[in-house]
Amino acid sequence: MTDALEPATSRRIAALAFPALGVLAAEPLYLLFDLAVVGRLGAVSLAALAIGALIMGVLSSQLTFLAYGTTARAARFYGIGDRRAAIGEGVQATWLALGIGTAIVLTVQLFARPLVSALAGASAGGEVADAAVPWVRIASLAVPAILVAAAGNGWMRGVQDTVRPLRYVVVGFALSAVLCPTLVYGLMGAPELGLSGSAVANVVGQWLAAGLFIRALIVERVPLGLRASVLKAQVVMGRDLVLRTMAFQACFVSAGAVAARFGAAAVAAHQVVLQLWNFLALVLDSLAIAAQSLVGAALGAGQLTHAKSVAWRVTVFSAVAAAVLAAVFALGSSVLPSVFTDDRAVLGEISVPWWFLVAQLPIAGVVFAIDGVLLGAGDARFMRTATLVSALVGFLPLIWLSLAFGWGLLGIWSGLTTFMVLRLAFVGWRVLSGRWLVAGT
Repeated sequence: MTDALEPATSRRIAALAFPALGVLAAEPLYLLFDLAVVGRLGAVSLAALAIGALIMGVLSSQLTFLAYGTTARAARFYGIGDRRAAIGEGVQATWLALGIGTAIVLTVQLFARPLVSALAGASAGGEVADAAVPWVRIASLAVPAILVAAAGNGWMRGVQDTVRPLRYVVVGFALSAVLCPTLVYGLMGAPELGLSGSAVANVVGQWLAAGLFIRALIVERVPLGLRASVLKAQVVMGRDLVLRTMAFQACFVSAGAVAARFGAAAVAAHQVVLQLWNFLALVLDSLAIAAQSLVGAALGAGQLTHAKSVAWRVTVFSAVAAAVLAAVFALGSSVLPSVFTDDRAVLGEISVPWWFLVAQLPIAGVVFAIDGVLLGAGDARFMRTATLVSALVGFLPLIWLSLAFGWGLLGIWSGLTTFMVLRLAFVGWRVLSGRWLVAGT
């Protein structure tokens, strides 16, 4: 049995999952640090950073297929022992990242003002938009680097190396963390750039990480030319995953907009619990990444029984982890909310979404694990359809009915729960049907 097809023990799953979790957590942690640095410049700069970060987040999150799609394709080649072909997938994904990233940069440079103005509105007499536009124009220069790093994470996960991506990402964000206060405040003789210094620091750090990923490709000594057939296959998978991501974003944006209609306390409570939900999703998604790598390799090698074994083990592992998290948040329901706010009105609203979160976690543990299994199998078309149907039938109707009938957070979080239950039904049926078990590359 090759290294790729060793038994998927708890230790092996953890060896892939923990470094992947570090990569997933690095950016949110850096954004919190950036927020703290810029926050000392005042409310206008902080609001401008929030708008700019929202734009950058939407741009980068739509293109996660460069990581997840590349993992699925690279893992299959790795499973048959063809490491060069697996890394070749990374080469093509990197070219795709550079092309798409450059197009995004040009678009943002042209349309930054209307895009920012649409989000900022007339806030603070237009000061927020004036402050955000330069930040967005500078920060957008990092988009190709962000996408190159996504492609690099993709092919390295495919060859079951999640340690090097963690090192590269940590080095990049560490440099950004040093440069951010230095350039924002003008420390140690550096120019005092204010808010723009935050954007410059981000660009430099992201390109350092991207350079490390590109160097990793070069030292592998694989052909670096473009291959149209591979690019086309990656774009087709990417289309399905982008549509899936858009469904998620439409739901969560709608939920936030509707929660805001029920008052400041309701939207604050919703946001606190949603951020917790997102954090816990990152924790569980690290296990899904392990599933992608292991399942893709097993299917590439034609070892269908092994692929099923991996799927079951990772799903059980994730379900147990989710159940433990649910127990922690259930037992801490009287204490933990006060960690995030001391506002009595918000605390009064938070109990509804809090208990929905607790109830959802065991479901999410299973769903996210099977997501990883199906992504590793390259089953992107089914996942796209399942997510769209779950959103259109479950989440979105209940969100907007909540607004119409005044159901508040109860209706909104019922919608999110229905969405997760429907997704569980779809992906559970799919994995039990065995239709994802397609051998070969």
